[in-house]
Amino acid sequence: MGPGPRMSPGLRAADAPANQRMSSRTLQRLVFAASLLPLVWLAWTAATRGLGANPIDAITDATGTWTLRFLLLTLAVTPLRRVTGWNAIIGYRRMLGLFAFFYGVLHLSTYVVLDQFFALDLILKDVVKRPFITAGAAALLLMVPLALTSTAASIRRLGGRAWRRLHQLVYVSATLGVVHYYWLVKADTTRPLRYAAVLAVLLGLRVAWRARGR
Repeated sequence: MGPGPRMSPGLRAADAPANQRMSSRTLQRLVFAASLLPLVWLAWTAATRGLGANPIDAITDATGTWTLRFLLLTLAVTPLRRVTGWNAIIGYRRMLGLFAFFYGVLHLSTYVVLDQFFALDLILKDVVKRPFITAGAAALLLMVPLALTSTAASIRRLGGRAWRRLHQLVYVSATLGVVHYYWLVKADTTRPLRYAAVLAVLLGLRVAWRARGR
């Protein structure tokens, strides 16, 4: 049997964007599902009583760690785009940033609800007297305006330049997150120093590119 009729160039060109959109939506769903996996794993571990002797500490540690990881993933998007030329990855930056905020809220909620039982006076004392809590609270507070202005409508309302300037707060938030983790750990600082090294690379690349551009 001979080959079937060939698709016309016009039809191939028309179908390509549709296929790309379908592929993009599929990848977005996969990224979204993968971003929820830490929460699913944490819920499953809690349900099967696998969080150890101090489950509140385990939940607090896990949600805080994933907050920092998603912040670093968000900051890694631009370097990956510049190095690989994969411009479409920019479309996932907002999702990763919102997941960083989501896990940050879970981290704070665990502390407020499960650890302190809404004792606002004790919470305020902790924020003032314990530097690592002060740094963590400041990091999450700086993420609030970023989450609230993550929409395309916010970019149009603020203007591109003002929006980009506002979202540079993510650098400060990530730095405070690393400081929070480092001050929290009292003995082995290996893990927070690893996150600090990753953050230093991500910020250093931006400084180098900006200096070269000038």
